[in-house]
Amino acid sequence: MSIEIRNLEPKALWNKFADLNAVPRPSKKEDRVIEFMKNFGESLGLETFEDEIRNVIIRKPATAGMENRKAIVLQGHLDMVHQKNSDTVFDFDTQGIDMYVDGDWVRARGTTLGADNGLGVAAIMAILESTDIPHPAIEALFTIDEETGMTGALNLKGGVLQGEILLNMDTEEDDEIDIGCAGGIDVTATAEYDEDETPEGSVGYTITVKGLNGGHSGMDIHKGLGNANKIMNRLLFDGFDNFGLQISEIVGGSLRNAIPRESTAKVIIAGVYDEAFVFDMQQIVNEIKTEFSTTEPNLEVVFEKMDVAPAKVMPSIAQFYFVRAMYTAPNGVYRMSADFDNLVETSNNIAKVILGNGQLTVQCLTRSSVETSKFDLSNALRSAFELMGCEVEFSGSYPGWTPNSESEILDLLVPIYEKQNGEKPKVVACHAGLECGILGTNYPDMDMISFGPTIHGAHSPDERASISSSQKFWKFVLEILANIPVK
Repeated sequence: MSIEIRNLEPKALWNKFADLNAVPRPSKKEDRVIEFMKNFGESLGLETFEDEIRNVIIRKPATAGMENRKAIVLQGHLDMVHQKNSDTVFDFDTQGIDMYVDGDWVRARGTTLGADNGLGVAAIMAILESTDIPHPAIEALFTIDEETGMTGALNLKGGVLQGEILLNMDTEEDDEIDIGCAGGIDVTATAEYDEDETPEGSVGYTITVKGLNGGHSGMDIHKGLGNANKIMNRLLFDGFDNFGLQISEIVGGSLRNAIPRESTAKVIIAGVYDEAFVFDMQQIVNEIKTEFSTTEPNLEVVFEKMDVAPAKVMPSIAQFYFVRAMYTAPNGVYRMSADFDNLVETSNNIAKVILGNGQLTVQCLTRSSVETSKFDLSNALRSAFELMGCEVEFSGSYPGWTPNSESEILDLLVPIYEKQNGEKPKVVACHAGLECGILGTNYPDMDMISFGPTIHGAHSPDERASISSSQKFWKFVLEILANIPVK
């Protein structure tokens, strides 16, 4: 890692981020970062412990003169999304993130950066370590597995926290203060089928969709980005209808909360259609590229003829229903909010498709700020896949965070932001899944707010954090801490 990261201002923030990014911390594999955080708290002589689900809590007393202020909870999540470019050689389980400076941005070489939520966590660490920052009594809450299940927040019991105000540092636009967010649910369709033998005279092709931007399946879902699984299905649908294409394998997408950037399928066609198939497919690819020319200028679709065709394929009747179910399944924005301008209310991300060896799995993440709408869309997906014979499971449901425009902490933050920046912040609800709504179920009287530095491209290898925005964020945090109201 370049020393230039540690020399960025504010050094207290960037040095802690560099320390954190040296520790592998994929979701559901947080053992190392949990121990790292516990060792950090204990090295400062602060009360440090794990709860039953392995969230880490560190308590720091108020600085002199701040003992009469309300106690606050500073909250961030320890895990990060692991995504890399297909040509990047990197082991997330053993390597720290390789960062570099690119103008006003900090990026990672070929992988996600971990600024989501590493910069928020680093800010909390810097405050805990500080000896000259005025602040009230602090509870630092570092949750686990936010990205793949909200496990830490869902299992934090009531009575563990003592603070009255919670500052969540997981928002990704520095001019926004969040007072609400979407909830979510995983929708997973599975099926088994008996494979057919590949007919004699068949020709095999590998089809690869790549070069898409990807991104956060909540914050970026409205941008008109391409979904590799849906694009691949268009090709398979046409190839099946016009040339009797049969599917042997599909591997598309990776994480449920990342818009899929790549998909690969192994297919067969009758040899007699070989030339016509390639010509027809290229016509369709050109049409799709034209559609996505603005949002996905780097989209590529590659057809590679195989030396030997796959030995087994999905039966035609099963494939008939599969490609139609995939076409029917909603993806992207389902409904816009009637209460907040330009806010997505409900959406779905067809995140992962795995097909082969007689097994099919389709994983989706459905989000909504309205519970009834969330289940309405989930049932639409369920219906599409049950009609093709799939078993459909709902799991990992978590609630949204209902906006509170009467929040005392909101009334504190808005004038501080305006004084520092000469303009009012945007007070918004977001379509991402913040942990505030979940935490509020066991802490209903806790006043909560979310804010953070500007981070673009989260959940993709294009993730980047603004250096100037991080300076703005740090200044904002320090002023908030100095002005927490009295008890």
